[in-house]
Parts: sequence; C-alpha cells; structure tokens
Amino acid sequence: MSVAMAEGRPSLAERAYQVLCDRLVTLKIAPGSPINDEQVAAELGVGRTPVREALKRLEVDRLVVAFPRRGTFASEVQITDLGHLTEVRLRLEPLAADCAARRAGARDRAVLTELLAELDAIAGGEVDQLIDLDLRLHRALYAATANPFLSDTLVRYDNLATRIWCLFLDRLPGLAGHVDEHGPLVRAVLAGDGERAAGLAEEHVRRFEAAIRSLL
Repeated sequence: MSVAMAEGRPSLAERAYQVLCDRLVTLKIAPGSPINDEQVAAELGVGRTPVREALKRLEVDRLVVAFPRRGTFASEVQITDLGHLTEVRLRLEPLAADCAARRAGARDRAVLTELLAELDAIAGGEVDQLIDLDLRLHRALYAATANPFLSDTLVRYDNLATRIWCLFLDRLPGLAGHVDEHGPLVRAVLAGDGERAAGLAEEHVRRFEAAIRSLL
C-alpha cells in the first residue's frame, strides 16, 4: 500500500478522475469537446498515465467517449436518458435515504451536519456554489448508506442526471429551491427516520424530472 493510500489521500489517478468528473458533470468541459490527456496532465501536475487511467473510468461512467485514431471527447448529454435515469433513481434513491437514516455513522453524521449548516447559509448563492453543494449533499447521503455498491451506482446516475440539469440551468427557475429540498431529507436522515427520508428522496427525484420535462 502506498503512503498516500495509507494516509487516506487520493492517488494521482483518483485525483485526475475527481477533477475531470466534476468538470464533465457540471459541463465546464462542454459536451463534445476534445480532451487532451497531455494538456490535462500538465495542468494537474501529474503524468499522462494517471490521466489515461482516469479517462478509462470516465468512459465506463459514460462521461467521455473514445474513438480510435480520433481521441477522447466529452460525451453528449442525452435528454432521452431522462426517463431511464428516473426509473432507476426512483427505486434506488429512496433505498439509499432509508439506509443512510439507519446506518449513518459518526463521521457521516458530522459531514451531513456540516453540509446542512452550509445549506442553511447559502440562500441566494451563486449557481456554481449551489451545484457544487448539491453534488456534495448527494454523495454524502450515498456514502452514509454504508453500501459501497449502492453508493457507487447512485453517484454515476446522479452525475448523468446533473448533466441534464446543468444543460437547462438558464431556463430552470428556483435553483436554490431545488437544492433546499435536501434540508428536510438530511434532517430526516440525522433523525434516523428512514421512512420519511425515503419519501422525501422519491419526491425529490419526481420533482427533478417534472421540472426538466416542463421545458421539453
């Protein structure tokens, strides 16, 4: 085991993955844009090998596509995926919320409490701040399930759903309100109320899809 892993620090490949993933999810790397591994490596101060490893993971996540002799590109956002994503998330998000309410450990509870305080303080925040907080809230809730398979699966689907959300940001009203919906959900998890948490998670997913479909 490396020193970085032993101390809980991400590997170079993991760091490259995290940076690229968040840029792709929030469309800071626009759909269809080429991704130059040499340029990314220079920007992050790492070798090309960690970046290539990260890109392979991102291809599995459907965030990038690689073409022989052409290179790697940010995948297009497929609006037609919305129904498929909702179908899966309506089953798994309530399950995750219930599991988090029943299993959240001391560290999970501390993280969620900090995020809840941040949520209460961010009213009227900038768009980038709200999106970043939304992603961190979801990931913290998934981590609190104590089920790495459920968590990993939901992170991938939430990433794809967030790309659709970001595509419509300039036309979606009430961004802060959408993020604020996490407040009651997090409080239900911290209170150990799995049934209420599951119900709020389901409602959140349904409202998300309804908001997007209203613009189609």
